[in-house]
Amino acid sequence: MKKFKLNFIYIFVLFSVLQSCTNDMNVVSKDDDVLSSEALFASSGGYKKALAGVYGNLSLTGVLGPDSSSLEGVDAGTSQFSRCLWYLQDLTTDEVIWSYENDKGTAELQRNIWSASNPIILGLFSRTMAEVAYVNEFLRQTTPEKLSGRGVTDATLLADIAAYRNEVRVLRAYSYYNLMDLFGKAPMYTENDPLNFSGPEYDRKQLFTFIETELNTILPDLKPARTNEYGRVDQGMAKMILAKMYLNAEVYIGEKKYTECITKCSEIIASGYTLNPNYLDNFKADNNTSAEMIFTLQSDGLATQNWGSTTTIINGEVGEWEDNGAALGVGGWGGALRLRKQFVQKFDGAQFDLDTRKTIGTGVAGNPDKQRSIDITDISVKSQGYTLSKFSNKTSTGATGVSSTYVDTDFPLFRLADVYLMYAEAQMRKDGATNGSSTANATTQSIGYINDLRQRANSGSDVANVVASNVTLDFIIDERARELHWEAHRRQDLIRFGKFTGGSYNWAWKGNASNGISIPAHLNVFPLPGASLAANRNLTQNIGY
Repeated sequence: MKKFKLNFIYIFVLFSVLQSCTNDMNVVSKDDDVLSSEALFASSGGYKKALAGVYGNLSLTGVLGPDSSSLEGVDAGTSQFSRCLWYLQDLTTDEVIWSYENDKGTAELQRNIWSASNPIILGLFSRTMAEVAYVNEFLRQTTPEKLSGRGVTDATLLADIAAYRNEVRVLRAYSYYNLMDLFGKAPMYTENDPLNFSGPEYDRKQLFTFIETELNTILPDLKPARTNEYGRVDQGMAKMILAKMYLNAEVYIGEKKYTECITKCSEIIASGYTLNPNYLDNFKADNNTSAEMIFTLQSDGLATQNWGSTTTIINGEVGEWEDNGAALGVGGWGGALRLRKQFVQKFDGAQFDLDTRKTIGTGVAGNPDKQRSIDITDISVKSQGYTLSKFSNKTSTGATGVSSTYVDTDFPLFRLADVYLMYAEAQMRKDGATNGSSTANATTQSIGYINDLRQRANSGSDVANVVASNVTLDFIIDERARELHWEAHRRQDLIRFGKFTGGSYNWAWKGNASNGISIPAHLNVFPLPGASLAANRNLTQNIGY
């Protein structure tokens, strides 16, 4: 059981708020566990339960089990936050292929031919806007006036509620960060807006300013990094969002903010996080104990059963031929996930022979009839393409998770290794390196961070360490793939490096061609769902859709 139990309790008043997000979110409660705000906040414990509900929206889809959805008209399987995020950030890139293209929305995403009617795009947008609504209602229900009216005078409880309010504001900022990154715009709602209000459209510049201002305002009052209850927000999470924004600021607002990125990365690095000595322990069923984690999305095979990203990934890793479910602690989904050729080639060369990050499977050992091809010429043929075994539903000591279907492994949304690579990239860009150039200007500090990861990947050996002349920006993006694959970063990275759209870098099935073709620039952002546009006339569609 994780330390912060996600009691997924909805506040009844929220439902009218959600109706303004999209026509497909006319939420009418059918659940006995849904409480009115009066009932929920009748006891002092109700405030933490409500807080858990805000967090829970990022892990669960409903209160009646894995197939239930709190968003009426939006399927649970296409609206679990981390799964949708993983699909949009990784399935659209060179990292992975999903075998079952009859699953709604997946074929269009992995072939880069999506439209505004894609159900997974709708699911991500709707779930994220629901998070904004939950935060806003929590803030409305915890104002000094509301607390005074309920007779809340206990000093400890009042201090706790003040901390909760700051935490949910970070979660709202994180929601708008994702909307800014994925859609380039979003309707703006705060706790000061009336119910059933149609929020104005904010573009990337406006969203960037809102998020930056909000996080900088909250930061001093958040708990220091690694001092809050596991699974809850602290200063490390807030600084990580800011660091990500600054690294991508040229994409978002056309401004360079690499100095600011370096500052935030340095602050995070100094906050007490440490690299897990074993790379793969970051992706096991007890990864909640890893001091490398900055923020995770919780998964528990009993308490939080859902079809989220780690359940999908680990069951999907089980190969059609390999029958390796027992080794990963799951039943498996018969070869659902495979690797695209271009990702596999990131590990070419003797320097990666002992790299623990290379968990690539090429077939059944000792059986010449069951050796996989690196090329995937037909997505439906599950024996084509190599497999991965990075994530596991077993603990670092070999114990299997409590369920063979729903995993115990938390999704590592942000971890320290990412910060090391962000620092190196921001430093190089600040000092003049540009996309496509052969500039090798990494400082001793940056090289040190890169080699820390290399040595960790090689069991402490410096056999694969690099020197400054090895490190260009092209090296950095490939190293990010080697270190961070399947962690929902790849699309964002490829866009920042100018390699997502266009034809400078193609991968298998990019643009719906087996060898990959150029795709248009408008695909750098996703379309706003049609239902959301119909529900809020202030919104406009992104160019090209």
